[in-house]
Amino acid sequence: MTVTHLDFTGTPRTGRLVVRDDVAQAVADVFRDLYAQRFPVERIEPVEAYGGSDDASMAANNTSAFNCRATTGGTGFSEHSYGTAIDLDPVQNPYVRGTTVLPEAGRAHLERTPAPGRVLAGDPVVEAFAARGFSWGGTWRTLKDYQHFSLSGG
Repeated sequence: MTVTHLDFTGTPRTGRLVVRDDVAQAVADVFRDLYAQRFPVERIEPVEAYGGSDDASMAANNTSAFNCRATTGGTGFSEHSYGTAIDLDPVQNPYVRGTTVLPEAGRAHLERTPAPGRVLAGDPVVEAFAARGFSWGGTWRTLKDYQHFSLSGG
């Protein structure tokens, strides 16, 4: 699907997300809300633009959805493998487990205070996803995945 978003300079851009067809309308509605909120999204490209590498996609601060891969640090399929999860601005919203921070550039964004592209508890971004049935990885207990929104909560 194609969505319109504002980049970090406030310039309108279009990007492509690969999602399961039965969640496409909900995802379109979320991105319409993000645009209306003027929430910046650096880029949106399918992970195939990065050779299927989640690490390369995150390092590029790419917002993405489908990627057939294992969960980070695990062996089971990630919800991204089913097209029902989205990672939003990974640099501003890193995955954090102990001393592991992904992507590495996300270390500059560990303090969860308001800043362009950062997702914070209770903010309009979390509310836009929640209104469409998505859970946020920023509420997890054993790790924090601030970029991650998924239908199953995993």
